[in-house]
Amino acid sequence: MAAHRCGLSLVFILIFSSLACHSSCESLEKANEDTEEKQSVSDTPREVNSDGSIAAEDLNERRGRSTDAELDRRDGTRTSEALTPAAAARDEFQEELVIRPLHSGDIYASFQFRTLWDTDFLQEGQKVSHYRLFPKSLGQVLSKFSVRELHISFTQGFWRTMQWGQPFIPSPPGAELWVWFHDTVSDVDGNWKELTNVLSGIFCASLNFIDLTNTVQPSASFKPLGLGNATDHRFLRYATLPREIVCTENLTPWKKLLPCGSKAGLAVLLKSEKLFHSSFHSQAVHIRPVCQDEQCTSKAWELRQTLNVVFDLYTAGQGKKEWSLFKMFSRTLTEACPLATSSKVYVDITDNPEGELFELSPATPLLSQAVVLGDRRTYSVYDLSRAETFGQLRSLNLLLRWKGDGSEMLRPLLHAERYVAGFGLQTGEIHTVIYNNHPYRAFPVLLMDSVPWYLQLYIHTLTVTSKSRDNKPSYIHYQPAKDRHRPHLLEMLIQLPPHSMTEVTVQFERALLKWTEYTPDPNHGFYVGSSVVSALVPSMVAMNTNFTQDQPLFSSFVPVKEESSYFVRVYTEPLLVDEPSLPLAKRLANLIRRIRGVPLLT
Repeated sequence: MAAHRCGLSLVFILIFSSLACHSSCESLEKANEDTEEKQSVSDTPREVNSDGSIAAEDLNERRGRSTDAELDRRDGTRTSEALTPAAAARDEFQEELVIRPLHSGDIYASFQFRTLWDTDFLQEGQKVSHYRLFPKSLGQVLSKFSVRELHISFTQGFWRTMQWGQPFIPSPPGAELWVWFHDTVSDVDGNWKELTNVLSGIFCASLNFIDLTNTVQPSASFKPLGLGNATDHRFLRYATLPREIVCTENLTPWKKLLPCGSKAGLAVLLKSEKLFHSSFHSQAVHIRPVCQDEQCTSKAWELRQTLNVVFDLYTAGQGKKEWSLFKMFSRTLTEACPLATSSKVYVDITDNPEGELFELSPATPLLSQAVVLGDRRTYSVYDLSRAETFGQLRSLNLLLRWKGDGSEMLRPLLHAERYVAGFGLQTGEIHTVIYNNHPYRAFPVLLMDSVPWYLQLYIHTLTVTSKSRDNKPSYIHYQPAKDRHRPHLLEMLIQLPPHSMTEVTVQFERALLKWTEYTPDPNHGFYVGSSVVSALVPSMVAMNTNFTQDQPLFSSFVPVKEESSYFVRVYTEPLLVDEPSLPLAKRLANLIRRIRGVPLLT
């Protein structure tokens, strides 16, 4: 019996073992197939840097962005129903660097990175969940707060228009933010407050200090730069922080928004220790809806990241008129961003047609012409997508060596500056001076001033004079301030006579502040944001109004609607309204006089 039970037990064990083995084999075969399938995806060679990070060839997989092929393998079949509209959306990325030698001996470098994505964040019922090149953090911001257009900049230094000419994209000192919301937003102020706090976290900046006391709604100065011709300024908000200091913690999150980060492409040149050792530095993010063709049959969202920097001849150049990529950025270029459809470097050689002003090496046979800011410019082009661009050393280090002094720079047609005058601790006067340097053409400009509430403007003292004569504005929009609630807003349309200087003055009085409302360093004074001058300036040559995708990024930011003029926005210096303190003896004397009830010393 024991032997019989043992035999039966052995039979049952063999049966269950065979079944278990069969099931295990099927599971193992399936696992092996899955493993081989995953290995077929990841068996592409990876290059690992010395710090352990994956190189640019694997940036797409490192960021965890699924491709269409991976979606096919995951779902087992590729059907249009299996792919969401956001996943099937097409996107592309371009990067450019423009180098312009300046007449002062300084050098101007402008980076532009553009990401196009044909999706709609604001379409009702559509939830975008698949992000490839477009940053997810910004996409979620656009969707959550119903943002139609967003422009933000962080600038250290002041752009010297009379020495450097006009920049490609201007920006005021400090931080600037202006946003157009969708017309379906019911609580614009609520969305604006939440948006500034979110952007403050994304860019590691002090944007959370933006509130209703420094926010305005311009009626005419800031029209949308993308699709749509919105005129209801209730959905527009504009604010500046002229005291904002730009540093490395602002640059790092800005670089992380790029598809390749700072590991490949032009972004490898963006070293903070070099960028902030310059005369001027500005980084910006612009998001707007744009057309993809001339008929605007298809639309897309455009994310344009710009970075402008001016290196000083004596500080960064050590007094030598000789510049190179390595001297400016301590890096050279070795490859384009693998995710970029276009990666180019432009060097402005308009003033150097025969090479008599400076020598540019290595030479390139590629030349390009573009109409920029009303002038036709010629550029040497270096295409980073071509292997021959880097030569045998697989490295591109552009070198500009001056041969002699160049001619004087032509004065910009439009220029503006501002200063504060007056005496004592109580009253003062704001002067804004606008120059029209065109020899025979007059044109109108739109001046916008946003003044804090604690500088109480006397609007009846407003005067506008041109060539020592009164110049009556054709349009004035003034919104008075409310103490501790909103600032002053003044917009005027002024006609500038040819070859003239127009001066705008207005008197103000300082309000009495509570002791908690002073800044940590009140003796330093209070900053007032820059004035904004917007104009259509007459062009020297016919502007190109035709839409082409082949246009360089630096010449296609502002849409051109007519051949005879181009749009220019000029920012003045921010004002510093100081609070000089009385000497110690006078303060003690005033204390005694206050006790006695007699008039104080001034």
